[in-house]
Amino acid sequence: MNKIVDVLSKCVLFKDMTNNEIKKSLESIDYKIYIFKKDEIIAIEEEECVYLGIILDGLVEIQKTFPSGNIVTLNRFKSGNIFGEAIVFSKKHVYPATIMSIDNSKIMFIHKNDIINICSINNKFLGNFMTILSDRILMLNSKIKILSYETIRKKIANFLLDEYKKQNNNFLEFSYGRKKMAEVLNVPRPSLSRELAKMRDEGIIDFDKNVIKIVDIKLLEGCLIN
Repeated sequence: MNKIVDVLSKCVLFKDMTNNEIKKSLESIDYKIYIFKKDEIIAIEEEECVYLGIILDGLVEIQKTFPSGNIVTLNRFKSGNIFGEAIVFSKKHVYPATIMSIDNSKIMFIHKNDIINICSINNKFLGNFMTILSDRILMLNSKIKILSYETIRKKIANFLLDEYKKQNNNFLEFSYGRKKMAEVLNVPRPSLSRELAKMRDEGIIDFDKNVIKIVDIKLLEGCLIN
């Protein structure tokens, strides 16, 4: 129990809660813990979702499979992250994508009724849950905004300007490479690389591995207008 509590204390769902509060919350519910092997499916697209998942250990990916057979990674979650929080209480509570364990993983599942139970006895948990849902909505709005731009350059410019606001720095550091960035922007990876190279040649940006430098922010902003 203590090891589980230590992991949960780093989870945003239990932010600012003491170990005793977390332990008390767990004692009030009937949670389940399952172990998944590498490349094992945790949940299949269109499968009913009545549990919120918390990753206690390992790494999982949210994957979308298209009729052509192509598989696109929508997101990757590690220990302390959660999934299913925006679906479990929806009217159509089914997984919109497949959840795959890409490493040996240990997942805690909490039934939606137990989530309500914890929310009723702990205001911190309730506040954290509402914050997570709000952040998910903002993230979806951001993705919709990216999709609304008709050119790759505009998508890149919007993305970099948003990161500039978040990081408050001309040197933007990313924890992922071009493949993941292309998935975030919903563009082919080769097309992304070509456009980044063009923007570098035009003196708008510069880059080295996972760091992109904004050389001229006015020119970058101009990419959204032209």
